[in-house]
Amino acid sequence: MTGVLTWQQLHDLKCDELLDAADGWGAVSTQADAARDRISNEMIHSLEATQKGMASPAAINRLRRLDRNYDYIRTECGLVRTTLSSLAYELVGFQGQLKGALDDAASLGFTVAADGSVSYPAGGQNLITNEPIPGGSVTGGSPLLSRPPSLNAPQPGLINPNPNPNHGKAQDIADRILRALTAAREADEHFGTALSRLKAEPGLDVTEATWKDAAADLAAVREVSGEYLKKTIPTGGTPANRHDWWTHLSPSQRDEYLAACPDIIGNLDGVPAAARDEANRDNLQLLIGKLSGADNEAARAKLDGLRSIDEQLRAEPKPGVPPMYLLGIGDQGNGRAIVAFGNPDTSHNVSAYVPGLGTKLDKGFAEGTVNRARDTALGARELDQSSAAIVWLGYDAPQSMDVATTSDAEAGAPAYNQFMAGISATHETGDPHVTAIGHSYGSLTVGLAAQQHGGIPGADDIILVGSPGTEAATAADLGVGKDHVYVGAAKNDIVTQLPTKAESGGTVLGSVIGLGTPFGPIEGARLGHKVGEAMGGGPDQLYFGTDPASHEFGAKRFATGDGPFIIDADKLKDLDIQRSIDFDAHSHYFTPGKDKVSARNIALIVAGQGDAISTQDPR
Repeated sequence: MTGVLTWQQLHDLKCDELLDAADGWGAVSTQADAARDRISNEMIHSLEATQKGMASPAAINRLRRLDRNYDYIRTECGLVRTTLSSLAYELVGFQGQLKGALDDAASLGFTVAADGSVSYPAGGQNLITNEPIPGGSVTGGSPLLSRPPSLNAPQPGLINPNPNPNHGKAQDIADRILRALTAAREADEHFGTALSRLKAEPGLDVTEATWKDAAADLAAVREVSGEYLKKTIPTGGTPANRHDWWTHLSPSQRDEYLAACPDIIGNLDGVPAAARDEANRDNLQLLIGKLSGADNEAARAKLDGLRSIDEQLRAEPKPGVPPMYLLGIGDQGNGRAIVAFGNPDTSHNVSAYVPGLGTKLDKGFAEGTVNRARDTALGARELDQSSAAIVWLGYDAPQSMDVATTSDAEAGAPAYNQFMAGISATHETGDPHVTAIGHSYGSLTVGLAAQQHGGIPGADDIILVGSPGTEAATAADLGVGKDHVYVGAAKNDIVTQLPTKAESGGTVLGSVIGLGTPFGPIEGARLGHKVGEAMGGGPDQLYFGTDPASHEFGAKRFATGDGPFIIDADKLKDLDIQRSIDFDAHSHYFTPGKDKVSARNIALIVAGQGDAISTQDPR
C-alpha cells in the first residue's frame, strides 16, 4: 500500500483481491513445478537414454540448469503466494475489528472523521444548570487503550472526567479504531518488507548462493506468516491425526504449507510420502544453501552428505531400481536423513532400517548406508515387486564405543516409533507387511522401541544384524512373537561378540593390575575377564544384554557369510594393533556382493517370506 493506511482504506479494502493475487502466484508456482518435472523426468532422462553424441552432454547440462531455474521459480513464487494470503488473513481480522467499531458508532449516532476521531452528541444533564452536557470529539490513544476492550467502557466507582455518558462510549470506539488501524499498518509494513525480498538477482544461474538467499527469504516469510500457518499444523498430534488433517486440506492449502513450511511438513510423520518428498527436496536445497561456505568440519561433513543425496535424487533412474523418496532431512545434531527406495504408502512390503555406531549425515552415509536400503529394496523386489526399503537416520547414533550407552537409543526409540506409526497412517491399503531392521547400535534402538508400550507400530517382523544386544532378555520381549524375530551374526563380526560391561571392566582392570604382578597384563586381562563374567553375566550375554544370536534369546538365526577374519595378519606384523582389527564383517550383511547369503535372507524376510530363509544354529 502507498502512503499511510487510513481507516477508510482499511474499510474499503477488498481482501478477496489479495487472495486472487495469491492464487495467481500459486498457479505460476504450480506451472513451474510441472515444467521442472517434465524437464527432469522426461526430457533429460530421454536424452540420457537415447543420445550418445558429443552434443548430448551440453544439451543435458543446459536442461539441468533450466531445471534448477524452474525449481527456484517454484519456491519463490510459492513464498509470494504464502505472503499475500497471510497478509489477507491478517487484514481480514483487523478489518472486522474496524467495521465492528464503525457499526457501534453508527448505532449510537456518532460520527467518525477521516482522521479517526469520533464526535458524539450532547447527553446527560448538568447537575447545576440542568442543561444537557455538550457533545464533543475524542481521538484514539487514551490511557485505557492498552486495557482489554471489555474494560474500556466507564467502570463503576471510577471518576469519569467528562460526565457526558456518550464521551466514554466514543472514546472506546476511537480506541478500537486506532487499535485496528495500528495493527493493520504494522502488518502492511512487515509483509511489505518480506515481499520486497522476494526478487531474483540478475542472471540465469541458480547457485548454492541463490539457495542460501532463498533460505533467508523463507525465514523472512515465516517470520511474518508463522502464526498464520504454523499454529494450524498439528505438530503435537499423533501421526493418524496429522494424516487426517492433511487429507482434508485443499490442494492450494497443501501447496501453501509446502512452500512456507517445507522443513516442518517434510519431517512430519503422518504426511504422505510423496508430499514429504516434495517438501524435503526443497528443504534439501535450502539446507545446502544454508551450510555452503561453512567454516567448521561438522557443517562441511553434512554439506557433503546433502550434496551426495541431491546428486542421487537428480540422477537418471537405473533400470529396476525403485524411485528414491526423501522422507526426512535436517541438520540438527549429527544430521537427519530418511531415504526410501519405493513408495512406502503404496508398497505391500515396507522395511525401515536403523543404522548404528558411527553413523551421521555425511558422504559416507549418503554413499554407503543409503546403498544398504537400496540393496534391500532390490532384493525384496526380486521376490515381490510391491516392496519398499527405508533407511532411517532420525536420531543421533553414538560415534564411538567410548560413549556407547543406552541414552542415544532411548532418545531414538520413541522417534522411530512415531515414524513407524506414520507409515501405518499413510499406507493406502492400511495393512502393509512391515519389517523393523536394526544394525549394530541401531538394533538397540529398535529393541528399545519394541519394548515400549504397544511395541513398534505396525511391525510384523524384526531383523537384528550385527547386534551388541537389545536390553531384552528374550526375543519374546520384542512384541512380535519370537518366531518373527530374526538375527544375523557373522562369525567374524566382532560387535556381536562384545563382552558385557562387567567383563569389559574386569578385562581392563585386570590388565592394569597385571602390569605390577608376575602375571603380566595379558594374563591379568584374562583373569579380570573371568571375574567380570562371574559378576556380570555369562557366555550368552553381550554389552547390551542377552546375545540375540544365542539359544537363550530364542530368535531365528539366519545364515550369513563368515566375513573377513577379525585380525588382519599383515597389519599385525607391523605391530599396528588398532588397525589390525578388521570390522568389515560387521558391515556386509546388506550387500549381495559382500555377503550374498545374508542379503538374500534379509530380502526374504522383508518380502514376507521368512519361512524360506536359510538358518544357522544359535550360539
